[in-house]
Amino acid sequence: MDVQAFDFELPESLIAQTPLLDRTASRLLTLNKQSGEISHRTFEQLIDYVEAGDLLVMNDTRVIPARLFGAKKDTGAKVEILLLKPLGEDRWEALVKPGKRMQLGAVAVFGVNANSTNGEKPLLTAEVVEVGDMGGRVLQFSYTGIFNEILDRLGEMPLPPYIKEQLSERERYQTVYAKHEGSAAAPTAGLHFTEAYLDKLQAKGVRLAFVTLHVGLGTFRPVSVDTIEEHQMHEEYYMLSAETAALINETKMNGKRVIAVGTTSARTLETAAGLSRKQAGNETDEQLVIQPSQGWTSIFIYPGYTFGVVDALLTNFHLPKSTLLMLISAMAGRTKVLQAYEEAVREQYRFFSFGDAMLIY
Repeated sequence: MDVQAFDFELPESLIAQTPLLDRTASRLLTLNKQSGEISHRTFEQLIDYVEAGDLLVMNDTRVIPARLFGAKKDTGAKVEILLLKPLGEDRWEALVKPGKRMQLGAVAVFGVNANSTNGEKPLLTAEVVEVGDMGGRVLQFSYTGIFNEILDRLGEMPLPPYIKEQLSERERYQTVYAKHEGSAAAPTAGLHFTEAYLDKLQAKGVRLAFVTLHVGLGTFRPVSVDTIEEHQMHEEYYMLSAETAALINETKMNGKRVIAVGTTSARTLETAAGLSRKQAGNETDEQLVIQPSQGWTSIFIYPGYTFGVVDALLTNFHLPKSTLLMLISAMAGRTKVLQAYEEAVREQYRFFSFGDAMLIY
């Protein structure tokens, strides 16, 4: 399938640059995946589309201050690093800009002037030990103390490149239920919830469950090939607990819906579902119970995929030609999704990380 089939025109003015003061104040476009019916609501009206016994599954990953600004040790030239995935023993997969300055063996320093003559030692040093494509690098870090504390001191929140405004409050790029540190980007569909609104949903009888997927390169690297089938997703680490698996199985047994909050939650659920089917030796049984699991996933969901667990999806509006747009097109059909996006543009919805929400049900 041609990647260009997932392109659409988006005025730059519709890209949300800052979060709303009230998390629940965003708009909500709803799309019926069977009929294609579109409705315009507010996010607080999400409660009208869920029923007692439905299960909301949310990604409780926590974003780390993964963007570091430093200098090349030998020249003092500026470098920028985005941490993506820990590899153990202080090695990280990362994106480096500009890549031409950081080739094999190059060293960058952080927290000190690279040309300092007073003997001051940097708080953090990174050496390139492997070179990948498109700025991808494996870095070996050296430091004294606790890495996370140094990162919290030196790092910045890794806002996407289409956001030009500075974020005044770090926690606005975290969900209210963020728990497990490790993401290079927020699971943005969850940014709309407040603790009070989650309580309101639970009072109606909606149940909550959590999975973890640490968002990395697999989620936001652009598709650079001509056809979808050629694209390879990068691995991201996920966890689905026994408690969450039990809630999912009970929800399915009771004939209620599993509603994924965000594409990362959907990918985690479908990864675990696929693994459960393989372990049972049956890849077609849609009623098969899901098993707890954890590990690395590179699942790529695009039209033609049959969802095994996810019945509905709450998400934000995504980039043209992105794997995320392809995922939601797998759920509702490419034509219906692009028609909904065209209407969202006409109605001037706010797009991307700090933008409005969409419910596919």
